Amino acid sequence: MDQNTGMFYVPQTMGTVLCCKCGISMPPNAANMCVNCLRSEVNITEGLQKILSIFHCPDCDSYLQPPRTWIKAQLESKELLTFCVKRLKDLSKVRLIHAEFIWTEPHSKRIKVKLSVQKEVYNGAILQDAYVVEYIVKDQLCESCSRVQANPDQWVAAVQLRQHVSHRRTFFYLEQLILKHNAAKHAIRIKQMDEGIDFFFNNRSHGVKFIEFLRKVTPIRSRDDKKLVSHDPKSNHFNYKYTFSVEISPICREDLICLPNKVANSLGNLGPLVVCAKVTNNIALLDPITLRQSYLDADQYWRYSFRPLLSSRQLVEYIVLDVEPVSPEVNIDGLRYLLADVQVARVSDFGRNDIKFDVRTHLGHLLNPGDYALGYDLYGANSNDIEMDNYRGRSLPDVILIKKSYEEKRQKRRGKPRSWKLKSLPMEVDSSAKGKDGDEKVNSEYEQFLQDLEENPDMRFSISLYSNEEYRNAEVASVSDADDVPSVPVEELLADLDLSDEEEDAMVN
Repeated sequence: MDQNTGMFYVPQTMGTVLCCKCGISMPPNAANMCVNCLRSEVNITEGLQKILSIFHCPDCDSYLQPPRTWIKAQLESKELLTFCVKRLKDLSKVRLIHAEFIWTEPHSKRIKVKLSVQKEVYNGAILQDAYVVEYIVKDQLCESCSRVQANPDQWVAAVQLRQHVSHRRTFFYLEQLILKHNAAKHAIRIKQMDEGIDFFFNNRSHGVKFIEFLRKVTPIRSRDDKKLVSHDPKSNHFNYKYTFSVEISPICREDLICLPNKVANSLGNLGPLVVCAKVTNNIALLDPITLRQSYLDADQYWRYSFRPLLSSRQLVEYIVLDVEPVSPEVNIDGLRYLLADVQVARVSDFGRNDIKFDVRTHLGHLLNPGDYALGYDLYGANSNDIEMDNYRGRSLPDVILIKKSYEEKRQKRRGKPRSWKLKSLPMEVDSSAKGKDGDEKVNSEYEQFLQDLEENPDMRFSISLYSNEEYRNAEVASVSDADDVPSVPVEELLADLDLSDEEEDAMVN
């Protein structure tokens, strides 16, 4: 009785019947049989495929979808599960309820999938059952991989990336951008050349897509050409090889530029001496005297196509004698600057003569008396730049400081591993363009690139840095050794998940 309403409710009970086969009590159904007897009488998985062969390309990790389509899929991924289920041709006889992988050894060449299916049996009764399908994996190279295996030079499209400068710092940074965005995933071959990198592709569309990625990250210009390889007159089919020549702007970060009159006027009389603060798909130009900043896109730059006055290989080390701030600190495009009047002297002249320079710099927030700085020596430079001759009558600075120098403090950490590391593309090296001196030059430039990453959080923002296991096992430098030296925070590092075969065997055992 319900105390609130005062009404009686009759409890409902479900009726039961006896199974016509074994006689046990059960809820009634259309077949009047219990589940065990139904399964003994009817096997709904009978006639369904239990063993199937599939073809796998070990080079590109893809599977053959007959007749000629290859699908990329990782082990136990949803793409592979969908592929396996679609290969079963007789699933239309039943209703698929659930599908999941059963773990197998990766080297067993077997993939097992457990399927749950339903089917209508006696008088409309629905029976559900589960069974396992075993897929036998057979190795077979796809068409593109077999072509590469037979002859690595059988490419269809080649992208020749070049930058006509005396260093490779741009390619070090561009390599990390390509790795982060996986832009070269379709490249069948990558070759490092003297002034750039060559990328080879199986398809012209892959080369075009790669060039579109380059346009988004750096100012480039390109032209293309094609060469007829073969022609079938019966089917009127032509085979071409496509070559894309891509040139990167020679303007690099920290370069000193003397702007042509037309460019300076178009940018609101900027400069004429400016520093390249950042290079993306635009070139950021900063006037270190006034802190004015302007941008040039790729089309604007290639219209005038000027070169830098001095590059980072011509930096001179100075010692800071006095610093006097002129204006408060400002933030321009995510970078901090502070105008200051600084008195400096060349380190090479220190103790030999009394030559000092009073300059205005944008590095007032970094420099203190006694610090070292790197800058361009316009006082002693012998410039052959035509644009520089147009400004001879104007008052130009003798020194332009570019960045603070930590070289003396880094001497204490030299030879010790960093807490972070970078990945690299699988590139072939053109041995004809390298020697002992070339290797030392590349190693020196790569070390400078790593130091630039430590000093510039803005550069690190666009790439991926990984935790270095060698640093954990080595003796870590003391806090006093690393005092005031820029480093990469641990929060910015990614875990490098790379399981080797030995590690996998150890985990199994």
